[in-house]
Amino acid sequence: MHLRNASFAALIGVAVLTAVAAATVHSQGRSGVPAATLTPQDYLDIQQLNNLYAYAIDNCTNNGYDYADLYTEDGWFSASRDGRVGANRSQGRDRLAAAARGNMKSCEEVPWKGISHMLVNHVITPSPEGATGKVYLIAIGLDGDPNKVEAQGHYEDVYVKTPRGWRFKSRLHVLAPGQAAVSRGSRPAPSTGAPTSTPPPGK
Repeated sequence: MHLRNASFAALIGVAVLTAVAAATVHSQGRSGVPAATLTPQDYLDIQQLNNLYAYAIDNCTNNGYDYADLYTEDGWFSASRDGRVGANRSQGRDRLAAAARGNMKSCEEVPWKGISHMLVNHVITPSPEGATGKVYLIAIGLDGDPNKVEAQGHYEDVYVKTPRGWRFKSRLHVLAPGQAAVSRGSRPAPSTGAPTSTPPPGK
């Protein structure tokens, strides 16, 4: 009887060790490097970073530089239709601030002025570098209509913890099918029957 109990206990021990080993491999990822351990405060700070992002885009504060300061010094933003990063990356503080202005000279000219951006269903995952994330983007108030709502794809993020707190290392906007490259916050001009041009690349 004692031998049977000892054998059963040994099997349980092996199963536990196997589960722990599998969990360790999963947390390390393919690179074999252990993922960072995130505290509850880390999760809250990363969520706050995303909230600040939405406000910075909607209000274009500090001529776009409040938006740029949400990134690391070498951080970048890009938009894509297929999930691959192209040559349209905005990297560095000045280029990120320009992106926040829609590449216009001032915040008054931002094409999406008047639109509210909602970031929802935020998923944060620990990674060796810090954390990765994905979040849906919903825009409200397109074309000057406060009731017009559009699902605008999602963001794929890399976050790192810096002396200034959590920042974006990168943010890729994967646009929804059929979404315009640049959203418009004002009412469209009356149609004159002329063909419409392709919207410029941007947010």
